[in-house]
Amino acid sequence: MTEQLPFKLVANEPGFEVRLYPKHVLVQVVIKGEFNSAANRAFSPLVNYISGRNTSSEKFAMTAPVLHAPADELHTVSFVLPEGVKLKDLPLPLDAKVSTVEVNEHYAAAIRFRGLANYEHFKTYGDQLIQALKAAKLKPAGDPYYARFDPPWKPGFLRRNEAIIDLTEYPSKGKK
Repeated sequence: MTEQLPFKLVANEPGFEVRLYPKHVLVQVVIKGEFNSAANRAFSPLVNYISGRNTSSEKFAMTAPVLHAPADELHTVSFVLPEGVKLKDLPLPLDAKVSTVEVNEHYAAAIRFRGLANYEHFKTYGDQLIQALKAAKLKPAGDPYYARFDPPWKPGFLRRNEAIIDLTEYPSKGKK
């Protein structure tokens, strides 16, 4: 089974989950273009990095999810590196498009859904999550980003996806 980014489920709010993600490391590519084609074009450099196209030829296991953060025509597509990997120990990428970044522990809100990973589908759930956060009086720390958990050959109706928004904070007092 593919390793997944761990999280602690903090609360089930109406319409979404609140999670606490631990510190973790991403390898990522920022690419210009349309949502679907950008994700496809970012995939190869990321796979090459985890397959050993780096300064020490070190290989890393593929993990889930693949994260996709669109911002107008720029898209940041990221692979989560396995748990326990430290930024300071990573080999440098050989491809200038690839970078590594450490993500601090943080709260996030998430909605799970099934289906194909196209922009319209993701945007529907991202918008739904924004509205649910407003109703819960929670403050997002940015825009929605999307998580894909399954390989492209898995039938769309079986694919697990998520819309996620990082939170500025989560006031857990009185929340269950």
